[in-house]
Amino acid sequence: MDWQAILSSLPSLGNGMAATLKLCAIAAFCSLFWGTLMATALMRAPPFWQRILRIYTSLTLALPLLIVIYLLYFVLPEYDITFTSPQVGVLALTLYYAPYIAQVIRSAVEALPRGQWEACRVLGLSRTEQLRDVVLPQTLPQMLSPLVGLMIGLIKDSALLSIVSVQEFMYAAKQAISDTYAPLEIYLTVALCYWVLNSLIDWLARHIEFRMTRYRRGMQH
Repeated sequence: MDWQAILSSLPSLGNGMAATLKLCAIAAFCSLFWGTLMATALMRAPPFWQRILRIYTSLTLALPLLIVIYLLYFVLPEYDITFTSPQVGVLALTLYYAPYIAQVIRSAVEALPRGQWEACRVLGLSRTEQLRDVVLPQTLPQMLSPLVGLMIGLIKDSALLSIVSVQEFMYAAKQAISDTYAPLEIYLTVALCYWVLNSLIDWLARHIEFRMTRYRRGMQH
């Protein structure tokens, strides 16, 4: 094991990891925002727009992320639509993961018993009060695990963006390998970093879910 190669590559790998975290944070926020809008539209929009969104969702579910990246980076410039590499990265991850998020949100909301919606109307609760006091407390614990799984998938899939020269973690790893000629050491370091990061996110999500569902366990005793 060439420890010197690892030590000499740590600064560039650290910069790459920082770039990955920034890019994934932006993509996660955008995909959550777009996914929430999609879920709302799938439940409340006119039938025409619902059909459009379902077509978009079916295409996303059928295509690999790599195809989406290539379409944005190589095909759109042929039609004078050009994005920078980081913009392609954020846009590709957002377009790809938003439909999955929309399905998670829609399924959780539609799983609420119809009687609860009728009770909200009888009590005269506004939309904001329904969302704050009835919907979110019951749906967030159900949505948390699948949403965290999607976010972990988003982080892992961000490694594909090195193909189009997005200077993220895997791009930095490739540069480090070309400098040190130590692929085993560099890739093991990268794998360990991804494992630590995603394990930390998973642990944090479990901790939040545990705190959010304490009232249920209290009712069982």
